Amino acid sequence: MTVIAQSHDELRPLMFSVAYRMLGSVAEAEDVVQEAFLKMTRAATDGTEPDNLDAWATTVTTRLAIDTLRSARVRREAYVGPWLPEPLVEGRAPDPATRVELDDSVSAAVLVLMEQLTPIERAVFILREALGYDYPAIAEVVEASQSTCRQHFSRARRHLAEGRPRFEASAERRDELAMAFLAAVAGGGLEDLEALLAEDVTFWGDGGGKAPAIQKPMHGATAVGRFLLGLVRRGDALGIRLEFTHANGDPAVLEIGPDGDLLGVLMIDIADGRVVGLRNQINPDKLEHLGPVGDMTALLAGS
Repeated sequence: MTVIAQSHDELRPLMFSVAYRMLGSVAEAEDVVQEAFLKMTRAATDGTEPDNLDAWATTVTTRLAIDTLRSARVRREAYVGPWLPEPLVEGRAPDPATRVELDDSVSAAVLVLMEQLTPIERAVFILREALGYDYPAIAEVVEASQSTCRQHFSRARRHLAEGRPRFEASAERRDELAMAFLAAVAGGGLEDLEALLAEDVTFWGDGGGKAPAIQKPMHGATAVGRFLLGLVRRGDALGIRLEFTHANGDPAVLEIGPDGDLLGVLMIDIADGRVVGLRNQINPDKLEHLGPVGDMTALLAGS
């Protein structure tokens, strides 16, 4: 048995963490990790087995993720409606290897912003910002000069700084405000809900053409508040319940159908004491890794 095979369980969390940050997709990340292991195993069988397995695993995974992201870009350009990442939900990781160290680089808001970077820029940013690699090491991974890597990182950081959402510094305060938001939504009062929404709050819905979702972002406290209250009234009539949780390190709400199957994950961005962004993932293909998924379209059709 090769060292790679023996180290499989130890290396998988690191490899998945890199691939997920690159792709924002659990399914694609798992495919990349599997392909990386196969590639490393073949190389080890042929006598190639570096001393630093973590560095080797990161290199192989990153290069494969870059190639995967390039092809994924074509599919995402034709995606129906807004694209949102597949959420990592607290307590719902079927495989321990899919649990990543949560920080701002895996928040839904930042993963969406990183979609606008080139694959190389994204890789350089993740290696530098999330993994703490120095430029000589980054240059080796992405097969570019150190000066080019510095330029990629500078462009990526500048782009993310321009669009990076504000974050509430205190996790406890985020949870407190998210629970108040959930109570206001359940209470049905527009005035109470608007008081918790930023004036420029934005709501995104990702149905991917597989579930009913708005096709364009919705802006403004009044419009978003009325829309949410309408959704909750419809959901109450259908037996849908809301459950507080965390997704990608931020407060979130699970949308559970009457049979207990998952229908959606609403991720909540909070800053300056207000809800500034709401990202509703209801594409069933992007929820499969979280357990049984319900059929939102059939549920609505039967109402």
